[in-house]
Amino acid sequence: MSSPIYIATRKSPLAVKQTDYVVSWLKDKLPEDQFEQLQLSTKIDERLNWSLEKRGGLGLFTKELEEALLDGRATLAVHSAKDLPTTLTGDLFIAGYLPRAKASDTLVKREACDKPASIASSSPRRRAQIGELYPEAEWTTIRGNVATRLRKIADGEADASILAAAGLARLEIHTHEGLEFIELPFDECVPAPGQAAIAIQCRESELEKYRELFCEKTKLAVTLEREFLHRLGGGCQTPVGAHYDGKVFYIYHPDIGFTTFEFELNNIIDIEAVLPAIMDDLKL
Repeated sequence: MSSPIYIATRKSPLAVKQTDYVVSWLKDKLPEDQFEQLQLSTKIDERLNWSLEKRGGLGLFTKELEEALLDGRATLAVHSAKDLPTTLTGDLFIAGYLPRAKASDTLVKREACDKPASIASSSPRRRAQIGELYPEAEWTTIRGNVATRLRKIADGEADASILAAAGLARLEIHTHEGLEFIELPFDECVPAPGQAAIAIQCRESELEKYRELFCEKTKLAVTLEREFLHRLGGGCQTPVGAHYDGKVFYIYHPDIGFTTFEFELNNIIDIEAVLPAIMDDLKL
């Protein structure tokens, strides 16, 4: 029996669930191989008092997993695509993505509160866009996994928070006592580049084995979104939203507000033709 292929992941319930999906996918595609999770703690998981905004966000959720790839403890790593820096470390590459889940954000608020006076989020993107819906709300932060944040909102530490619909669905959380879940349309809150996509990362030496195993549609969309963010010089703590649904490219930028472009991508090469025109039109 061959040695198992180790897949690095964070230890959070959502990260483990996403890695379960990747293991299941790979077992179907590569039935002769065995896959096991290598669950790691990241510094940001261990330091709940850290401010993501002050720390800059870049690589905070990915550094330890990438180190496991580079030193050979793991062959693959699983990330939430929105957490990956637009420039990858060393000889690391994105092998591909699982089919994307629903990418929208969800406003979670206390049922007793019609208009939240305090909203918990460390995301500048969410603060900028939701701040336009609730201009009088004060902003605070709540750290912890999804279940912990929901409990803290229900307990009144804040009136509301914003969570990714995909994360709630993957954890099979559809309701919570005392809370109301409101899905936000893209024209109210444009998702982060890569939101709801699960990225599989590997070393260059492993790329040929894995690159054709994953979802081409998601790869096209997320590559466009990440390249757009890269050209702006931003990361996951930049207040930019960018989401491509296969026909419409939704964009939020604090300098221009909300805008859309309609086009269809057929392959990666198309991105090089489309993006310069978008950047020129936006004058960013």
